[in-house]
This record gives sequence, C-alpha cells and structure tokens, in this order.
Amino acid sequence: MVLFGILLAGFSGLILFSYDKAFQTAVSLALVAGYTSWGIVHHYLHRDLHLEVVLEYLIVAVLGFVMIFSLIIRT
Repeated sequence: MVLFGILLAGFSGLILFSYDKAFQTAVSLALVAGYTSWGIVHHYLHRDLHLEVVLEYLIVAVLGFVMIFSLIIRT
C-alpha cells in the first residue's frame, strides 16, 4: 500500500507540474528515491535484505528514471 502511495504521488506530481521540466525532473528523482528506499526498508523488515536485492532496486529505479527523463526532455 505504501508503494502504491509513493507511485501515485510521483505520477500525480508529474502530471500536475507538466509545465515545469525542472520540477518534473525533481519529482522523478524523488520518486526513484522513494521507490528504492521503500524496497530496502521492506526487505530489511522481512529480514531478507541482500546486496542483490539492493542492486535490483537500484537498477530498476535508474531504468525508470531514464525512461521518465527521456519523456520529459522530449516534450
């Protein structure tokens, strides 16, 4: 449920501030940081946090940021 809230807030921010590319970039960075933090905390609480899990969250977050950023600079 927390992850859904993070993603909903991030995408809402991207839509609401569609006129400001710099702020959209900041929102997408915050979205990436929130997603990565949530994943690390979630796995820490469930006691299955390993380096591979952290790397997986970082890779997915970076790929997501690259996709969002490419859409921001394209428009």
